[in-house]
Amino acid sequence: MLGLLPLKAQELVVFPSENLHCNDSVLVYSPTSQIMARELPTLFLLHGYSGCYADWGRHMDLQAVCDATGFRIICPDGFYKSWYLNDANPENMQWRSFFWEECWPLLEARYGFAPDKTFIDGLSMGGHGAMNLFLDHPERFRGAGSMSGILALHHSGGSRQIIPAILGVEDIEDPVVAAQSAVNRLGRIKEVCGDAPKLLVVSCGLQDKFLPATEEFVAALKDSGHKYVVLYSPEAHTWTYWTWVLPLHLKFFGEAL
Repeated sequence: MLGLLPLKAQELVVFPSENLHCNDSVLVYSPTSQIMARELPTLFLLHGYSGCYADWGRHMDLQAVCDATGFRIICPDGFYKSWYLNDANPENMQWRSFFWEECWPLLEARYGFAPDKTFIDGLSMGGHGAMNLFLDHPERFRGAGSMSGILALHHSGGSRQIIPAILGVEDIEDPVVAAQSAVNRLGRIKEVCGDAPKLLVVSCGLQDKFLPATEEFVAALKDSGHKYVVLYSPEAHTWTYWTWVLPLHLKFFGEAL
């Protein structure tokens, strides 16, 4: 039983999931000095295309990041190419439903999430996933981030066939895809939260082939009235960039508390 497991600084929690039709592994890092604490500042951190729940921990010392910032960091498995979406075929992965119906409630019961101290962020495919999940329920988060995120799905490059197939259409320009694209869902914040303050932190390398997706999202942000931070750097779509920029995202999230 999940609730009977002892808390440790690093935990691997495995969920048998009806929505995914398989297990999902979630790696949780807690500040060493506050392992037992509930309602800590919390960051859900998503990986990119072809990755897994362990990606971030393989490329940087997330335990050191937790200890330095006081954030609990939670890394779910988005699998190789789920795009953190629900598949149009109910026999395939329903990742979004898994997150809200299975992952979130079980982890919330275990650790406690305070809406004013909870954030979600990710890189590339996970940048879009993070922003989209935030826009599903902005009332549950203080803010969200994206690192090199494909925030406008029609800029998805090699996934131009994969994403439509997940959503049950043939063309990346289909209105069904546009409706699931974070860039077109920013109105959800005002609709759900009114004038409650939310912070969006968006970063991308100027040499990144997916830069147009971030630029399109930033243009939409400028017209939205929301508080946001945009970080551009002379970098590409690489782990060197993402491990450098994550602490900057956490700095802004920490200041928002």
